[in-house]
Amino acid sequence: MTAIPSFTGDANPYGGGDPYADYRTADFPFTRYANLADRRLGAGVIAANDEFFAQRENLLVPERAEFDPEHFGHKGKIMDGWETRRRRGASAEHPWPTAEDHDWALVRLGAPGVIRGIVVDTAHFRGNYPQAVSVEGTSVPGSPSPEELLGGDVKWTALVPRTPVGGHAANGFEVSVEQRFTHLRVNQHPDGGIARLRVYGEVVPDPEWLEVLGTFDVVALENGGRAEDASNLFYSPASNTIQPGRSRKMDDGWETRRRRDQGHDWIRYRLAAQAQIRALEIDTAYLKGNSAGWASVSVKDGEDGEWHEILPRTRLQPDTNHRFVLPDPAVGTHARVDIFPDGGISRLRLFGSLTQEGTSHLTARHQELGG
Repeated sequence: MTAIPSFTGDANPYGGGDPYADYRTADFPFTRYANLADRRLGAGVIAANDEFFAQRENLLVPERAEFDPEHFGHKGKIMDGWETRRRRGASAEHPWPTAEDHDWALVRLGAPGVIRGIVVDTAHFRGNYPQAVSVEGTSVPGSPSPEELLGGDVKWTALVPRTPVGGHAANGFEVSVEQRFTHLRVNQHPDGGIARLRVYGEVVPDPEWLEVLGTFDVVALENGGRAEDASNLFYSPASNTIQPGRSRKMDDGWETRRRRDQGHDWIRYRLAAQAQIRALEIDTAYLKGNSAGWASVSVKDGEDGEWHEILPRTRLQPDTNHRFVLPDPAVGTHARVDIFPDGGISRLRLFGSLTQEGTSHLTARHQELGG
């Protein structure tokens, strides 16, 4: 078990230069999972009790928080995060907030799933961060309104108990609750500011929805696919290749460093469940002078299965979506794309449908996790 570093207390006031120079962070083991609170997956901050100084939507901005020491508005310093006003007590005799006073924000996950870890990032909130945070999760089908989520009949499960945090720091929390969640309630005690929220975990899709779809992308992140490993992650994460939609810029794909040997690079994926693949796409959108030269795709059935090539080594064109119809359907639980010799691709799509075994496995897991 890897110990999760913790940060508490104020950071030093900003003294000029690089605002991230004294930022406190660590390598959290759970960040190898996908960010379920990614806007690209459809995540959103649907409500907050207060956002006087800075808007709640900033919590899910994919880029790191920025700081401009001279940026002020009519309400005061403009911060790149979610920041509430200072809480006060009930009277002059009791000017301090009570122990129960807190601010909250409701977050809809982009894809329901099991949460493995959460990062509450207080970057640039040096003396105005919350004293402590807590996070709760719930699973509600459909598209509930904030009022419905806050109703008395919704059961919330503690994922992060009330815990002291530090200013200008990445505060990481490991989560060990084996349940499927659709929404989070992020609480800051008693008030303050949070720059970013990241929620890492495994997507657990609704098997009934996938069954109705019939044919779908069986490796897509939103459908339960996962990038398990890759040979090189120098410029960008492998999970970019299974994000929704087409890439919109060069760093929205997967690109490796330049090789100076005779090897090649690869990504290994776990599919949503056992599936029958009938067609595939390899997209090199926005990768022009750095796209992969050639690519092949293989699948295997089960952890101990053997790899079988379903697309032989094929020449790729820069900034192009390549489509291939397989001569025969391929059944598998895992896939691998190999690129030669290096470079990158922006997206991989594997179109097919779940087998009966795959549907049964996914349904059993969905029920086991409370879906």
